[in-house]
Amino acid sequence: MQIYKEGFHITEKVFLGGERIVLFSGPCAIESWDICARVAEEVKEVCDKLDIHYIFKASFDKANRTSVNSYRGVGLDEGLRVLDRVRTEFDLPIVTDIHEPNQANPVSDVAQALQIPAYLCRQTDLLVAAGKTEKTVKIKRGQFMAPEDMQYAVDKVKSTGNQKVCLTERGASFGYHNLVVDMRSLPTMRQYSPVIFDVTHSVQQPGGAGGSSGGQKEFASYLARAAAAVGVDGFFIETHPNPSTAKSDGPNMIPLGEIGPFLEMLKVGFEYGNAY
Repeated sequence: MQIYKEGFHITEKVFLGGERIVLFSGPCAIESWDICARVAEEVKEVCDKLDIHYIFKASFDKANRTSVNSYRGVGLDEGLRVLDRVRTEFDLPIVTDIHEPNQANPVSDVAQALQIPAYLCRQTDLLVAAGKTEKTVKIKRGQFMAPEDMQYAVDKVKSTGNQKVCLTERGASFGYHNLVVDMRSLPTMRQYSPVIFDVTHSVQQPGGAGGSSGGQKEFASYLARAAAAVGVDGFFIETHPNPSTAKSDGPNMIPLGEIGPFLEMLKVGFEYGNAY
């Protein structure tokens, strides 16, 4: 099995597919400027110490919430305003989700990477619109997709001439309200592009909390270490100052106060896994 070795620059300073971890991290949804600013500042400080490339992540809209009553976010206009402020005040690249093709261009004016949600990873128009922005396109593998079939999602983006595409592993459906991570998916998908391991959503229990998703974050460190040892190009970790009060995905998050030791652990595993 031939691992894809052609990395690329997300920004002039951030290279994906090299010898440094690329971390995509932030609160799940934009709740307020204060929360985003605190997360950006503290995670950046840790990443600077550990020599990790850091890209700030938060969503302006969570369009795939379990319940119609669940918090979705602040919306496109306010969300981009907050993300642009994070980008400029903390000198950080931005990644955020898009759900519709018409969101690609306005989001690309602020974000350096566009994330395609797992449920939408087959949507041709969305993938092509993202590719045409010439920004990095980060595709999450659908829970229903075979790892080898993600090559076609990559091809859809590359059909636009944009070669800056990566895949994200976040577990596969294993019965109702449960996911399992097949570590074989990591080298399989790394044949087609760099691969990011989504620590947060791999321990999610979709729809498993009575109208919202639950999670088992106590298993996050085990899965993250396993992925690092197998070999990946980066990690996706949602974090929050107080996950119990987070408006989205709280049960899966790494508390902000624990992010330093967590990343120290991952760096050791990353260096081991990428030595082979």
